Amino acid sequence: MHRLQFADYTVFLIYFLIVAFYGYYIYQRKKSAVSSTKDFFLAEGSLTWWAIGASLIASNISAEHFIGMSGSGFALGLAISTYEWMASATLIIVAIFFIPVYLKNKIYTMPQFLSRRYNDQVSTIMAVFWLLVYVFVNLTSIIYLGGLAIASISGISFGWCVVGLGLFAILVTLGGMKVIGYTDVIQVFVLIMGGLVTTYLALNLMSEHYGYGKNLARGMSLLLEKAPSHFHMIFDSSNPYYKDLPGLSVLIGGMWINNLNYWGCNQYITQRALGADLKTARSGILFASFLKLLVPVIVVLPGITMFVLHQNGLFQKEMMDANGMVKPDQAYPTLMNLLPAGLKGLAFAALTAAIVASLAGKANSISTIFSLDIYKKYFYKEATEKHLVMTGRWTVVVAMVIASLVAPALSTLDQAYQFIQDYVGFISPGVLAIFLLGFFWRRTTANAALTSALLTIPLSAILKFLPVWTHGSFPDFPFLDRMSIVFMILVILIVIMSLSDKKSRNNKQVLVVDTRMFRCPPSFIIGSVIIIGILTALYIIFW
Repeated sequence: MHRLQFADYTVFLIYFLIVAFYGYYIYQRKKSAVSSTKDFFLAEGSLTWWAIGASLIASNISAEHFIGMSGSGFALGLAISTYEWMASATLIIVAIFFIPVYLKNKIYTMPQFLSRRYNDQVSTIMAVFWLLVYVFVNLTSIIYLGGLAIASISGISFGWCVVGLGLFAILVTLGGMKVIGYTDVIQVFVLIMGGLVTTYLALNLMSEHYGYGKNLARGMSLLLEKAPSHFHMIFDSSNPYYKDLPGLSVLIGGMWINNLNYWGCNQYITQRALGADLKTARSGILFASFLKLLVPVIVVLPGITMFVLHQNGLFQKEMMDANGMVKPDQAYPTLMNLLPAGLKGLAFAALTAAIVASLAGKANSISTIFSLDIYKKYFYKEATEKHLVMTGRWTVVVAMVIASLVAPALSTLDQAYQFIQDYVGFISPGVLAIFLLGFFWRRTTANAALTSALLTIPLSAILKFLPVWTHGSFPDFPFLDRMSIVFMILVILIVIMSLSDKKSRNNKQVLVVDTRMFRCPPSFIIGSVIIIGILTALYIIFW
């Protein structure tokens, strides 16, 4: 059952060859330009809107969605979709307010923005910190969860899965952002098609189990009928999963901080749009926003389906761990293993596409920050364009090797995905405060920004662990609420420090920010209104 058959390997091989040869074709076609840092790191001016949108989604979706979010669908229900649907709204905000500032000021990396807006000290501290987080948290977690998922489906050992994923990702990444951007179009097509195949199987299983044969529509109606508790987007305080998704905080609180930081201040996300003109960048981001609406269909619905079937006595053994405990993260692999030969290969290719595309995106951003913000600035100021590109390629290899060696250590964690979400969220309030006030308030000083950067982790840690240290005397705030509290504290602190600094008027400020930059064409406005309308309807229906 946990093995790929000849037809599956054939489908996967076709996928691999298409990605490899198409990537090689793109690389050869623009080989003369790849020696340019802007072309290698940003694919300047060459990515179309659909390539940007596809690459944004491909870089974002990985094993934590197919495995972790599907498992959360099994446990929490549709409410976990708020991460995707609120991200859809967030992308519109980023397209209107963030991207124009970056493009107008020719910002290529997030540390570069901090250097230009504040000073090199703030920039370097955050560059080093981002590199550590990207390598030891993001890259490592994707390799670990991806290797685990593929091993559980294919029967190949975890170690070989890690090696294979690493080599595949390096192959894609070494061609630069142009190759990543265009191969991501294939990756997104494959992961959506493979995901829809698994959802189709899940809903048909529901219909067959209740005696209606293979009937997709009937399967969906049965899902709504048999698991009404799993179709609520907003939890009240009595819900056992309230701490994961604390009520209205997902609409007006910490979810915005989480998403704005991820989509607006994150190198491996914004990098896809930084080499384009404003119209193309906005169109690409809007396309990504539409694709985000679809993600819960391919990852959350299968998890809810598995919950209903498991409650009715099916897949008891498959959903248990070695200790006899229900393991929600086994929901998606269990479904994939039920697919017939050939279709299982497509679903397997979809999972691999999501993992490899995400790995390539992270690795390229790591090489960009290291090469442009660390190596050129402090190690070799006279480095040529060709030398920096070569440095970037070696950085990709080194980062991937380090992450692959560290990845097995995550096996000691009970819930790797939740652990990563929680602790990466320690930095989100501080980073977002620095960027937002840096964009829109000229008085913000470098000292205030530096203080915010240094305090975001200690403040988050205090709020997380104080309830334990005080034996419950201090309130145990949900994760998203902690982010809101830390964000507000840091914003107030930045404002007070900036206003009290007599030299703030002489603060380094060379950013061009003009309200005319935020005007959008009618086509973008229409697309945004449609997305907001869909989101409003979804939250009203499934409140």
